[in-house]
Amino acid sequence: MKKVRKNGAKTVALLLALMMLLTACGGKNTGNRQTGDLGKLTSEYGFQWTDPAKPILNDTGAKELSFRVYSSKNASALDYNDMQVMADLFEQTNVTVNWENVSESVYSQQKNLIFGNADNRPDAIYHAGMSAGEIIKYAKRKVLVPISDYLEYMPNLKKILEDRPDIEKQLVNTEDGKIYSLPRIEEMGLLQNPNLLFLNREWTLKAIEAGAVKGLSKDAVKDGLALDCVQMEALLTFFKDNDMNGNGRTDDERPLSFVYNNWQGNQCDLYGMFGLNDNLEHRVIINGKVTYTVLDDRFRTATNFIADWVTKGLIDKVSFEQSQDNFLANGKGLETYGAFYWWESETVVSDPEHYIVCNPLAGPNGDRTVCVSNNPETGTGEVIVFSSCEYPEVLLAYFDRYYDPVVSAQINYGPIGIVYEEERDAKGMLVQKPLPEGMTADELRLQNAPLGLIYLGEYAWNNVVNMEPRAKLRLDRLKANAIPFIPDGVKPCPNLQFSLEELNTLGSYESNLNDYIRTNMIVWLMKGGVTAEAWEAFKKDLHDKVKIDDIAKVYQDAYNRYLEGK
Repeated sequence: MKKVRKNGAKTVALLLALMMLLTACGGKNTGNRQTGDLGKLTSEYGFQWTDPAKPILNDTGAKELSFRVYSSKNASALDYNDMQVMADLFEQTNVTVNWENVSESVYSQQKNLIFGNADNRPDAIYHAGMSAGEIIKYAKRKVLVPISDYLEYMPNLKKILEDRPDIEKQLVNTEDGKIYSLPRIEEMGLLQNPNLLFLNREWTLKAIEAGAVKGLSKDAVKDGLALDCVQMEALLTFFKDNDMNGNGRTDDERPLSFVYNNWQGNQCDLYGMFGLNDNLEHRVIINGKVTYTVLDDRFRTATNFIADWVTKGLIDKVSFEQSQDNFLANGKGLETYGAFYWWESETVVSDPEHYIVCNPLAGPNGDRTVCVSNNPETGTGEVIVFSSCEYPEVLLAYFDRYYDPVVSAQINYGPIGIVYEEERDAKGMLVQKPLPEGMTADELRLQNAPLGLIYLGEYAWNNVVNMEPRAKLRLDRLKANAIPFIPDGVKPCPNLQFSLEELNTLGSYESNLNDYIRTNMIVWLMKGGVTAEAWEAFKKDLHDKVKIDDIAKVYQDAYNRYLEGK
């Protein structure tokens, strides 16, 4: 743009430019901007979105247009501007993106400031972590681009939403029926069941040889072992009382360990011994009804049973205090874990071959089930675009390329040539390279992959990219030792969209509900259980003080809309 020297002309030019900018970013599809502006994008900058084999912009567009995208990143990751996968995307698209990376903690501190500073917002936020309430708030204020108005320029996402109305229903804002954020979709069948029970085979064989456990033969000690709670208690007691690791001490063995309230490897499957499909929110769908497990009297029975194991030293008390990192570190070196909950033994212990994976434990009445987590495979609110973005069509067409399965694989794990082999396998699928010496899979991934926007589902896993070996192992184990024990009619609660009134109800009560449950549970589990009188008072408070019925109604109404497609 040529500089205007006269003050009056300069003022008029600035006003015209501002009017054009507001017109460009405020409406729907090509109606956002004057037809001539879209014409300029196509004629001068070569803008095209229909052929994924061609760049989105020509060389002139690559030089004259650029986008500022703000994003948090993992501490181990390279700056996104220096990532090979981003350089490759520029070569493929000719879209210039300048990444502003900050730590996750800095983003959480700056998030509100970014939204509040209308004069200096980036064009978009990647890893935005937008809640349904935030989207409604900023959509009403016209701060966000209504992405569903731009699906014409996003053939990949448009097809996903057409083929998968269940995904679309998780994204649509109930207030106006539009979509304001881009999703992350990774469907592997893992997140619903975050726990597997691993048992130290060598220690178990010693217990059998010592006659410490009844009804269990040495031949049975292999993957798929089905123990009941009496047998498990006998094993854990033996582990506690003996020098299992041979270091001359009997006080460093950890009979049963987990990470309390962690997203995986948590305590929830222990409640399955009493027929409860519990999870961290204590909320699950049973035969179409939103159900809170903490209202079931079996929850008290289960809590008292588990608390008894804690009192007896069969469950390591550190389980209720340790972080995930502490848990993983404690499993390395000298063997101390008799049994633990996690996705795989390979991550937790130095000698994973010493451990077998068990079926869920059977309780006193023969119940044997697993927790069903509400961890979603579709992550909503991953990316938002601000309405101040001058050319949202171009930026959204660029982000749409992320949903191509070959690109998604590299966004999620790392680029071809670093993480994936240059040559594909006999089926034409991407294959991961051997790990560099001295580097773990997580270290390689976090360093080279931005994560975020992807679509990796059944088609991708069968035709485009091979799963990580450890993911395949997790899935095989879950199919054998967890999924068969989920009763018919039990489902996780999906991502739900709420009205502003419903969000106000949740905002008023749900935090208090969660705090109240957590506070009581940790006391009960660590201090011997809950009396009948205290349990009845707890249930009364759930109804009267923390309004669990109002909260359940909000979820039920939202779930009914989800089923009806409204």
